[in-house]
Amino acid sequence: MVKSHEITDKKWVEVGNLKPALAGQKVLVRGYLQTSRGVGKGVFVLVRSTLYTVQGVAFQNKTVSQGMVKYIAALPVESVVDIEGTVTVPENPVESATQKMVEIQITSFHCVSKAKQALPFLMEDACRPDEKKEADVGAYDENEEVKREDGLVRVGDKNRLDNRWLDLRTPANQSIMRIESMVGCLFRECLLSKGFIELHAPKLIAGSSEGGADVFTLDYFGQPACLAMSPQLHKQMAAACSGFERIFTTGPVFRAENSNTRRHLCEFTGFDLEMAIHEHYDEVMDVFSDLFIHIFDGINERCKAELERVREQHPFEDLKYLRPTLKITYAEGCALLREAGIDQDDYEDLSTENEKKLGDIVKEKYDTDFFFMDKYPLSVRPFYTMPCPENPKLSNSYDFFIRGQEILSGAQRIHEPEFIEERAKAWDIDLSTIEEYVNSFRNGALPHGGGGIGLERVVMLFLGLPNIRKASWFPRDPRRLAP
Repeated sequence: MVKSHEITDKKWVEVGNLKPALAGQKVLVRGYLQTSRGVGKGVFVLVRSTLYTVQGVAFQNKTVSQGMVKYIAALPVESVVDIEGTVTVPENPVESATQKMVEIQITSFHCVSKAKQALPFLMEDACRPDEKKEADVGAYDENEEVKREDGLVRVGDKNRLDNRWLDLRTPANQSIMRIESMVGCLFRECLLSKGFIELHAPKLIAGSSEGGADVFTLDYFGQPACLAMSPQLHKQMAAACSGFERIFTTGPVFRAENSNTRRHLCEFTGFDLEMAIHEHYDEVMDVFSDLFIHIFDGINERCKAELERVREQHPFEDLKYLRPTLKITYAEGCALLREAGIDQDDYEDLSTENEKKLGDIVKEKYDTDFFFMDKYPLSVRPFYTMPCPENPKLSNSYDFFIRGQEILSGAQRIHEPEFIEERAKAWDIDLSTIEEYVNSFRNGALPHGGGGIGLERVVMLFLGLPNIRKASWFPRDPRRLAP
Protein backbone atom coordinates (compact mmCIF):
# COMPACT_ATOMS: atom_id res chain seq x y z
CA MET A 1 0.00 0.00 0.00
CA VAL A 2 1.32 3.44 -0.93
CA LYS A 3 0.97 5.75 2.09
CA SER A 4 3.29 8.54 0.86
CA HIS A 5 5.81 7.48 3.53
CA GLU A 6 8.88 8.45 1.52
CA ILE A 7 10.16 9.71 -1.83
CA THR A 8 12.77 7.49 -3.49
CA ASP A 9 14.82 7.82 -6.66
CA LYS A 10 12.76 5.20 -8.50
CA LYS A 11 11.74 6.14 -12.05
CA TRP A 12 8.70 4.54 -13.63
CA VAL A 13 8.49 4.14 -17.40
CA GLU A 14 5.14 4.54 -19.17
CA VAL A 15 4.05 1.32 -20.88
CA GLY A 16 3.38 3.27 -24.09
CA ASN A 17 7.05 4.32 -24.16
CA LEU A 18 8.42 0.76 -24.11
CA LYS A 19 10.08 0.26 -27.50
CA PRO A 20 12.98 -1.77 -28.98
CA ALA A 21 15.33 1.18 -28.49
CA LEU A 22 15.23 0.38 -24.75
CA ALA A 23 16.50 -3.19 -25.27
CA GLY A 24 18.96 -4.18 -22.55
CA GLN A 25 17.81 -1.45 -20.15
CA LYS A 26 16.19 -2.07 -16.77
CA VAL A 27 12.74 -0.53 -16.41
CA LEU A 28 10.09 -0.19 -13.72
CA VAL A 29 6.47 -0.29 -14.87
CA ARG A 30 3.15 0.07 -13.03
CA GLY A 31 -0.21 -1.06 -14.34
CA TYR A 32 -3.16 -3.42 -14.04
CA LEU A 33 -2.49 -7.14 -14.25
CA GLN A 34 -4.70 -8.03 -17.21
CA THR A 35 -3.72 -11.70 -17.50
CA SER A 36 -1.27 -14.15 -15.95
CA ARG A 37 -0.52 -17.59 -17.34
CA GLY A 38 1.68 -20.18 -15.67
CA VAL A 39 3.79 -22.35 -17.98
CA GLY A 40 5.96 -25.00 -16.34
CA LYS A 41 8.52 -23.15 -14.20
CA GLY A 42 7.55 -19.77 -15.56
CA VAL A 43 4.73 -17.29 -15.91
CA PHE A 44 3.64 -14.84 -18.61
CA VAL A 45 1.79 -11.67 -17.61
CA LEU A 46 0.13 -8.89 -19.55
CA VAL A 47 0.23 -5.53 -17.80
CA ARG A 48 -1.98 -2.66 -18.93
CA SER A 49 -1.67 1.07 -18.38
CA THR A 50 -4.14 3.46 -20.06
CA LEU A 51 -4.21 2.44 -23.75
CA TYR A 52 -1.16 0.21 -23.73
CA THR A 53 -0.16 -3.32 -22.73
CA VAL A 54 3.18 -5.09 -22.42
CA GLN A 55 4.10 -8.70 -21.83
CA GLY A 56 6.26 -9.64 -18.88
CA VAL A 57 8.02 -13.00 -18.48
CA ALA A 58 9.37 -14.62 -15.33
CA PHE A 59 11.10 -18.01 -15.37
CA GLN A 60 12.70 -19.64 -12.38
CA ASN A 61 16.44 -18.77 -12.21
CA LYS A 62 19.01 -17.27 -9.84
CA THR A 63 17.01 -14.07 -9.33
CA VAL A 64 13.49 -15.47 -9.76
CA SER A 65 12.44 -18.04 -7.17
CA GLN A 66 9.81 -20.73 -7.49
CA GLY A 67 7.77 -18.91 -4.87
CA MET A 68 7.88 -15.69 -6.88
CA VAL A 69 6.58 -17.48 -9.99
CA LYS A 70 3.75 -19.07 -8.01
CA TYR A 71 2.92 -15.70 -6.38
CA ILE A 72 2.66 -13.94 -9.76
CA ALA A 73 0.56 -16.73 -11.28
CA ALA A 74 -1.89 -16.72 -8.35
CA LEU A 75 -2.40 -12.95 -8.11
CA PRO A 76 -5.97 -11.89 -9.05
CA VAL A 77 -6.28 -10.17 -12.40
CA GLU A 78 -6.86 -6.39 -12.37
CA SER A 79 -4.63 -6.01 -9.32
CA VAL A 80 -2.28 -3.03 -9.57
CA VAL A 81 1.33 -4.20 -9.84
CA ASP A 82 4.88 -2.89 -10.20
CA ILE A 83 7.13 -4.98 -12.39
CA GLU A 84 10.85 -4.41 -12.80
CA GLY A 85 13.05 -6.10 -15.33
CA THR A 86 15.11 -5.89 -18.49
CA VAL A 87 13.63 -4.94 -21.84
CA THR A 88 14.20 -7.55 -24.55
CA VAL A 89 13.11 -7.90 -28.16
CA PRO A 90 11.21 -11.16 -28.74
CA GLU A 91 11.85 -13.36 -31.78
CA ASN A 92 8.19 -12.97 -32.82
CA PRO A 93 5.84 -10.05 -32.13
CA VAL A 94 3.69 -10.36 -29.01
CA GLU A 95 0.27 -10.26 -30.67
CA SER A 96 -1.64 -9.98 -27.39
CA ALA A 97 0.10 -6.69 -26.45
CA THR A 98 0.11 -3.23 -27.96
CA GLN A 99 3.88 -3.10 -27.40
CA LYS A 100 4.43 -6.05 -29.71
CA MET A 101 8.17 -5.65 -30.29
CA VAL A 102 9.28 -5.73 -26.65
CA GLU A 103 8.80 -7.75 -23.51
CA ILE A 104 10.11 -7.45 -19.97
CA GLN A 105 12.24 -10.14 -18.36
CA ILE A 106 10.93 -9.75 -14.82
CA THR A 107 13.39 -9.58 -11.91
CA SER A 108 11.11 -7.94 -9.33
CA PHE A 109 7.32 -8.03 -8.92
CA HIS A 110 5.23 -6.24 -6.29
CA CYS A 111 1.48 -5.93 -5.80
CA VAL A 112 0.51 -2.32 -5.07
CA SER A 113 -3.25 -2.91 -4.72
CA LYS A 114 -4.79 -6.40 -4.76
CA ALA A 115 -8.17 -6.96 -6.45
CA LYS A 116 -10.15 -8.28 -3.50
CA GLN A 117 -13.47 -9.28 -5.04
CA ALA A 118 -14.54 -11.37 -8.00
CA LEU A 119 -14.75 -9.45 -11.26
CA PRO A 120 -18.25 -8.98 -12.71
CA PHE A 121 -16.72 -9.64 -16.14
CA LEU A 122 -13.34 -10.49 -17.58
CA MET A 123 -11.38 -7.69 -19.22
CA GLU A 124 -10.69 -10.04 -22.11
CA ASP A 125 -14.44 -10.25 -22.74
CA ALA A 126 -14.97 -6.52 -22.25
CA CYS A 127 -12.27 -5.73 -24.84
CA ARG A 128 -13.58 -8.14 -27.47
CA PRO A 129 -14.24 -6.52 -30.89
CA ASP A 130 -17.85 -5.95 -31.89
CA GLU A 131 -19.24 -8.84 -33.91
CA LYS A 132 -21.51 -6.61 -35.99
CA LYS A 133 -22.61 -2.98 -36.23
CA GLU A 134 -25.50 -2.01 -33.97
CA ALA A 135 -28.13 0.57 -34.88
CA ASP A 136 -27.37 4.06 -33.52
CA VAL A 137 -31.00 5.21 -33.33
CA GLY A 138 -34.20 3.80 -31.85
CA ALA A 139 -35.37 2.58 -28.46
CA TYR A 140 -32.84 1.41 -25.87
CA ASP A 141 -33.12 -1.06 -23.00
CA GLU A 142 -29.94 -1.73 -21.05
CA ASN A 143 -31.39 -5.04 -19.79
CA GLU A 144 -31.62 -6.45 -23.30
CA GLU A 145 -29.27 -9.38 -23.65
CA VAL A 146 -27.71 -9.77 -27.09
CA LYS A 147 -25.93 -13.06 -27.78
CA ARG A 148 -22.93 -13.27 -30.07
CA GLU A 149 -23.32 -15.61 -33.03
CA ASP A 150 -19.77 -16.92 -32.55
CA GLY A 151 -20.60 -18.18 -29.06
CA LEU A 152 -18.08 -15.93 -27.30
CA VAL A 153 -19.06 -13.94 -24.21
CA ARG A 154 -20.61 -10.52 -24.81
CA VAL A 155 -20.58 -8.25 -21.77
CA GLY A 156 -24.05 -6.68 -21.59
CA ASP A 157 -24.68 -2.94 -21.29
CA LYS A 158 -26.20 -3.20 -17.82
CA ASN A 159 -23.24 -5.16 -16.50
CA ARG A 160 -20.84 -2.62 -18.02
CA LEU A 161 -22.70 0.43 -16.69
CA ASP A 162 -23.29 -1.06 -13.23
CA ASN A 163 -19.51 -1.49 -13.02
CA ARG A 164 -18.51 1.53 -15.08
CA TRP A 165 -15.24 2.07 -13.22
CA LEU A 166 -14.08 -1.29 -14.58
CA ASP A 167 -15.61 -0.82 -18.01
CA LEU A 168 -13.67 2.43 -18.39
CA ARG A 169 -10.40 0.50 -18.06
CA THR A 170 -10.69 -1.01 -21.54
CA PRO A 171 -8.34 0.59 -24.07
CA ALA A 172 -11.30 1.51 -26.29
CA ASN A 173 -13.08 3.34 -23.48
CA GLN A 174 -9.85 4.96 -22.32
CA SER A 175 -9.47 6.23 -25.87
CA ILE A 176 -13.05 7.45 -26.23
CA MET A 177 -12.74 9.57 -23.11
CA ARG A 178 -9.34 10.93 -24.11
CA ILE A 179 -10.75 11.91 -27.50
CA GLU A 180 -13.67 13.56 -25.71
CA SER A 181 -11.20 15.51 -23.57
CA MET A 182 -9.36 16.58 -26.72
CA VAL A 183 -12.62 17.87 -28.22
CA GLY A 184 -12.91 20.18 -25.21
CA CYS A 185 -9.34 21.40 -25.68
CA LEU A 186 -9.87 22.01 -29.41
CA PHE A 187 -13.20 23.78 -28.79
CA ARG A 188 -11.57 26.24 -26.39
CA GLU A 189 -8.43 26.55 -28.50
CA CYS A 190 -10.33 27.57 -31.63
CA LEU A 191 -12.74 29.98 -29.94
CA LEU A 192 -10.08 31.65 -27.81
CA SER A 193 -8.12 32.32 -31.00
CA LYS A 194 -11.23 34.05 -32.38
CA GLY A 195 -11.62 36.39 -29.41
CA PHE A 196 -14.19 34.44 -27.38
CA ILE A 197 -14.13 34.26 -23.58
CA GLU A 198 -15.63 31.61 -21.32
CA LEU A 199 -18.81 32.17 -19.33
CA HIS A 200 -19.65 29.94 -16.38
CA ALA A 201 -23.43 30.09 -16.53
CA PRO A 202 -25.55 29.21 -13.48
CA LYS A 203 -27.12 25.78 -13.35
CA LEU A 204 -29.71 26.74 -10.70
CA ILE A 205 -32.42 28.94 -12.15
CA ALA A 206 -35.95 30.11 -11.41
CA GLY A 207 -38.29 28.68 -14.02
CA SER A 208 -37.32 26.97 -17.26
CA SER A 209 -34.41 27.94 -19.51
CA GLU A 210 -36.46 27.99 -22.69
CA GLY A 211 -40.06 28.07 -21.53
CA GLY A 212 -40.39 24.28 -21.68
CA ALA A 213 -41.65 21.75 -19.16
CA ASP A 214 -38.87 19.12 -19.33
CA VAL A 215 -36.90 20.37 -16.32
CA PHE A 216 -35.79 18.89 -13.02
CA THR A 217 -37.48 20.94 -10.30
CA LEU A 218 -36.18 21.53 -6.79
CA ASP A 219 -36.78 23.59 -3.69
CA TYR A 220 -34.44 26.58 -3.42
CA PHE A 221 -34.80 27.80 0.18
CA GLY A 222 -38.57 27.84 -0.15
CA GLN A 223 -38.60 29.09 -3.74
CA PRO A 224 -39.40 26.87 -6.75
CA ALA A 225 -36.34 26.39 -8.97
CA CYS A 226 -34.94 23.98 -11.54
CA LEU A 227 -31.73 22.69 -13.06
CA ALA A 228 -30.89 24.59 -16.24
CA MET A 229 -31.79 22.76 -19.43
CA SER A 230 -29.65 25.28 -21.35
CA PRO A 231 -27.32 28.25 -20.71
CA GLN A 232 -29.27 30.02 -23.45
CA LEU A 233 -30.62 33.07 -21.66
CA HIS A 234 -27.45 33.82 -19.70
CA LYS A 235 -25.12 33.50 -22.67
CA GLN A 236 -27.35 35.92 -24.57
CA MET A 237 -27.28 38.35 -21.67
CA ALA A 238 -23.48 38.14 -21.49
CA ALA A 239 -22.76 38.41 -25.23
CA ALA A 240 -25.44 40.83 -26.41
CA CYS A 241 -26.59 42.74 -23.32
CA SER A 242 -23.39 42.94 -21.23
CA GLY A 243 -21.14 43.77 -24.17
CA PHE A 244 -18.79 40.77 -24.08
CA GLU A 245 -19.71 40.13 -27.73
CA ARG A 246 -18.16 36.65 -28.03
CA ILE A 247 -19.00 34.07 -25.34
CA PHE A 248 -18.67 30.32 -25.00
CA THR A 249 -19.76 28.01 -22.19
CA THR A 250 -19.02 24.40 -21.23
CA GLY A 251 -20.87 22.47 -18.58
CA PRO A 252 -23.65 20.06 -17.66
CA VAL A 253 -27.09 20.42 -19.19
CA PHE A 254 -30.16 18.76 -17.67
CA ARG A 255 -33.20 17.47 -19.56
CA ALA A 256 -36.06 15.74 -17.73
CA GLU A 257 -37.13 13.92 -20.89
CA ASN A 258 -38.32 10.35 -20.42
CA SER A 259 -36.52 9.33 -23.62
CA ASN A 260 -35.05 5.86 -23.52
CA THR A 261 -33.20 5.96 -26.81
CA ARG A 262 -29.66 5.37 -28.04
CA ARG A 263 -28.97 9.11 -28.46
CA HIS A 264 -30.59 10.81 -25.44
CA LEU A 265 -29.28 11.48 -21.94
CA CYS A 266 -30.89 13.32 -19.00
CA GLU A 267 -27.55 14.97 -18.23
CA PHE A 268 -25.00 15.74 -20.92
CA THR A 269 -22.15 18.18 -21.51
CA GLY A 270 -23.14 21.27 -23.43
CA PHE A 271 -20.67 23.30 -25.48
CA ASP A 272 -22.35 26.59 -26.40
CA LEU A 273 -21.36 29.84 -28.02
CA GLU A 274 -23.05 33.17 -28.54
CA MET A 275 -21.65 36.07 -30.55
CA ALA A 276 -22.56 39.54 -31.76
CA ILE A 277 -23.07 39.89 -35.51
CA HIS A 278 -22.72 42.92 -37.77
CA GLU A 279 -24.99 42.19 -40.73
CA HIS A 280 -25.99 38.56 -41.12
CA TYR A 281 -26.18 35.37 -39.05
CA ASP A 282 -24.01 33.65 -41.66
CA GLU A 283 -21.19 35.15 -39.58
CA VAL A 284 -22.11 32.68 -36.81
CA MET A 285 -22.36 29.71 -39.16
CA ASP A 286 -18.92 30.54 -40.57
CA VAL A 287 -17.48 30.38 -37.04
CA PHE A 288 -19.18 27.03 -36.43
CA SER A 289 -17.83 25.68 -39.72
CA ASP A 290 -14.28 26.73 -38.79
CA LEU A 291 -14.77 25.33 -35.29
CA PHE A 292 -15.85 21.86 -36.36
CA ILE A 293 -13.17 21.57 -39.03
CA HIS A 294 -10.59 22.54 -36.36
CA ILE A 295 -12.00 19.87 -34.02
CA PHE A 296 -12.12 17.13 -36.67
CA ASP A 297 -8.63 17.94 -37.94
CA GLY A 298 -7.33 18.07 -34.37
CA ILE A 299 -8.73 14.66 -33.44
CA ASN A 300 -7.26 13.08 -36.57
CA GLU A 301 -3.86 14.69 -36.01
CA ARG A 302 -3.50 14.43 -32.23
CA CYS A 303 -5.39 11.25 -31.34
CA LYS A 304 -3.99 8.70 -33.78
CA ALA A 305 -3.28 6.06 -31.11
CA GLU A 306 -6.67 6.58 -29.46
CA LEU A 307 -8.51 6.29 -32.78
CA GLU A 308 -6.80 2.96 -33.47
CA ARG A 309 -7.70 1.59 -30.02
CA VAL A 310 -11.35 2.51 -30.61
CA ARG A 311 -11.30 1.05 -34.12
CA GLU A 312 -9.89 -2.26 -32.82
CA GLN A 313 -13.01 -2.85 -30.73
CA HIS A 314 -15.61 -0.71 -32.50
CA PRO A 315 -14.73 -0.58 -36.24
CA PHE A 316 -15.84 2.63 -37.94
CA GLU A 317 -15.33 4.57 -41.16
CA ASP A 318 -13.36 7.82 -41.00
CA LEU A 319 -15.61 10.87 -40.92
CA LYS A 320 -15.77 12.69 -44.26
CA TYR A 321 -16.14 16.48 -44.21
CA LEU A 322 -15.73 19.33 -46.68
CA ARG A 323 -13.92 22.67 -46.56
CA PRO A 324 -15.93 24.83 -46.19
CA THR A 325 -18.76 22.82 -44.65
CA LEU A 326 -21.62 21.88 -46.97
CA LYS A 327 -24.66 24.13 -46.46
CA ILE A 328 -28.16 23.39 -47.74
CA THR A 329 -31.51 24.98 -46.90
CA TYR A 330 -34.24 23.14 -45.05
CA ALA A 331 -36.37 23.27 -48.21
CA GLU A 332 -33.52 21.74 -50.22
CA GLY A 333 -33.19 18.98 -47.65
CA CYS A 334 -36.91 18.26 -47.81
CA ALA A 335 -36.73 18.20 -51.62
CA LEU A 336 -33.89 15.65 -51.50
CA LEU A 337 -36.05 13.41 -49.31
CA ARG A 338 -39.04 13.70 -51.64
CA GLU A 339 -36.82 12.91 -54.64
CA ALA A 340 -35.91 9.70 -52.84
CA GLY A 341 -39.61 8.87 -52.42
CA ILE A 342 -39.83 9.94 -48.76
CA ASP A 343 -42.79 12.04 -47.60
CA GLN A 344 -41.57 15.33 -46.07
CA ASP A 345 -43.32 18.72 -45.99
CA ASP A 346 -41.24 21.91 -46.14
CA TYR A 347 -42.93 23.26 -43.00
CA GLU A 348 -42.96 20.13 -40.83
CA ASP A 349 -40.17 19.08 -38.49
CA LEU A 350 -37.86 16.26 -39.53
CA SER A 351 -38.30 12.94 -37.74
CA THR A 352 -35.22 11.10 -36.49
CA GLU A 353 -35.77 8.53 -39.23
CA ASN A 354 -35.89 11.19 -41.95
CA GLU A 355 -32.78 12.92 -40.55
CA LYS A 356 -30.91 9.61 -40.89
CA LYS A 357 -32.22 9.11 -44.43
CA LEU A 358 -31.22 12.65 -45.36
CA GLY A 359 -27.73 12.00 -44.01
CA ASP A 360 -27.43 8.96 -46.29
CA ILE A 361 -28.66 10.96 -49.29
CA VAL A 362 -26.23 13.82 -48.62
CA LYS A 363 -23.35 11.33 -48.23
CA GLU A 364 -24.21 9.75 -51.58
CA LYS A 365 -24.67 13.08 -53.38
CA TYR A 366 -21.92 15.23 -51.83
CA ASP A 367 -19.53 12.64 -50.27
CA THR A 368 -19.66 14.20 -46.81
CA ASP A 369 -20.85 12.96 -43.40
CA PHE A 370 -21.01 16.52 -42.05
CA PHE A 371 -23.25 19.34 -43.20
CA PHE A 372 -25.60 22.00 -41.92
CA MET A 373 -29.12 22.94 -42.87
CA ASP A 374 -30.43 26.52 -42.79
CA LYS A 375 -33.84 28.27 -42.73
CA TYR A 376 -35.92 25.98 -40.52
CA PRO A 377 -39.68 26.53 -40.19
CA LEU A 378 -40.35 29.14 -37.51
CA SER A 379 -42.98 26.91 -35.93
CA VAL A 380 -40.40 24.31 -34.82
CA ARG A 381 -37.90 26.75 -33.23
CA PRO A 382 -37.84 28.50 -29.80
CA PHE A 383 -39.71 31.77 -29.24
CA TYR A 384 -36.56 33.92 -29.26
CA THR A 385 -35.56 32.84 -32.82
CA MET A 386 -35.41 35.62 -35.43
CA PRO A 387 -37.98 35.07 -38.21
CA CYS A 388 -36.75 35.03 -41.80
CA PRO A 389 -37.21 38.49 -43.40
CA GLU A 390 -38.11 36.99 -46.79
CA ASN A 391 -40.60 34.37 -45.55
CA PRO A 392 -42.36 34.79 -42.15
CA LYS A 393 -42.99 31.02 -42.01
CA LEU A 394 -39.22 30.40 -41.88
CA SER A 395 -36.54 31.40 -39.39
CA ASN A 396 -32.90 32.44 -39.33
CA SER A 397 -31.95 29.12 -37.77
CA TYR A 398 -29.83 26.07 -38.55
CA ASP A 399 -28.83 22.60 -37.43
CA PHE A 400 -25.53 20.80 -37.99
CA PHE A 401 -25.46 17.04 -38.67
CA ILE A 402 -22.93 14.20 -38.38
CA ARG A 403 -23.79 10.90 -40.07
CA GLY A 404 -27.45 11.95 -40.30
CA GLN A 405 -27.90 12.98 -36.66
CA GLU A 406 -28.20 16.49 -35.28
CA ILE A 407 -25.30 17.61 -33.10
CA LEU A 408 -25.93 21.37 -33.00
CA SER A 409 -28.96 23.61 -33.05
CA GLY A 410 -28.67 27.38 -33.37
CA ALA A 411 -30.07 30.60 -34.74
CA GLN A 412 -30.01 34.36 -34.85
CA ARG A 413 -31.79 35.61 -31.72
CA ILE A 414 -34.29 38.44 -31.45
CA HIS A 415 -32.61 41.45 -29.83
CA GLU A 416 -35.57 43.85 -29.53
CA PRO A 417 -37.61 43.42 -26.29
CA GLU A 418 -41.00 44.22 -27.81
CA PHE A 419 -40.46 41.66 -30.55
CA ILE A 420 -39.35 39.05 -27.96
CA GLU A 421 -42.61 39.62 -26.08
CA GLU A 422 -44.63 39.39 -29.29
CA ARG A 423 -43.07 36.04 -30.16
CA ALA A 424 -43.44 34.76 -26.58
CA LYS A 425 -47.16 35.57 -26.68
CA ALA A 426 -47.43 33.64 -29.94
CA TRP A 427 -46.09 30.65 -28.02
CA ASP A 428 -48.53 31.27 -25.11
CA ILE A 429 -45.62 31.87 -22.76
CA ASP A 430 -46.49 33.76 -19.57
CA LEU A 431 -44.45 36.99 -19.87
CA SER A 432 -43.96 37.12 -16.10
CA THR A 433 -41.84 33.95 -16.34
CA ILE A 434 -39.35 35.60 -18.73
CA GLU A 435 -39.47 39.14 -17.32
CA GLU A 436 -35.81 39.30 -16.28
CA TYR A 437 -34.72 37.90 -19.62
CA VAL A 438 -36.73 40.49 -21.58
CA ASN A 439 -35.63 43.32 -19.29
CA SER A 440 -31.98 42.55 -20.09
CA PHE A 441 -32.67 43.72 -23.66
CA ARG A 442 -34.28 47.05 -22.67
CA ASN A 443 -30.97 48.90 -22.31
CA GLY A 444 -29.75 48.22 -25.82
CA ALA A 445 -28.60 44.83 -27.12
CA LEU A 446 -26.22 43.81 -29.87
CA PRO A 447 -27.61 41.76 -32.78
CA HIS A 448 -26.41 38.24 -32.10
CA GLY A 449 -26.70 34.51 -32.70
CA GLY A 450 -25.23 31.24 -31.52
CA GLY A 451 -25.85 27.57 -30.92
CA GLY A 452 -25.44 24.64 -28.60
CA ILE A 453 -23.45 21.44 -29.13
CA GLY A 454 -23.90 18.12 -27.33
CA LEU A 455 -20.37 16.92 -26.60
CA GLU A 456 -21.20 13.25 -26.11
CA ARG A 457 -23.21 13.11 -29.31
CA VAL A 458 -20.36 14.66 -31.31
CA VAL A 459 -17.92 12.05 -30.00
CA MET A 460 -20.41 9.22 -30.49
CA LEU A 461 -21.03 10.13 -34.12
CA PHE A 462 -17.44 11.01 -35.02
CA LEU A 463 -16.42 7.53 -33.84
CA GLY A 464 -19.48 5.82 -35.30
CA LEU A 465 -20.51 4.45 -31.89
CA PRO A 466 -23.97 2.87 -31.63
CA ASN A 467 -24.92 4.37 -28.27
CA ILE A 468 -24.36 7.75 -26.64
CA ARG A 469 -23.70 6.04 -23.29
CA LYS A 470 -20.40 4.83 -24.70
CA ALA A 471 -19.34 8.50 -24.96
CA SER A 472 -20.46 9.46 -21.44
CA TRP A 473 -18.24 8.91 -18.41
CA PHE A 474 -21.09 7.99 -16.06
CA PRO A 475 -24.35 8.13 -18.05
CA ARG A 476 -27.58 9.52 -16.65
CA ASP A 477 -30.78 8.46 -18.39
CA PRO A 478 -34.37 7.96 -17.16
CA ARG A 479 -33.46 4.57 -15.68
CA ARG A 480 -29.91 5.18 -14.42
CA LEU A 481 -28.73 7.39 -11.59
CA ALA A 482 -25.65 5.42 -10.48
CA PRO A 483 -22.74 4.91 -10.23
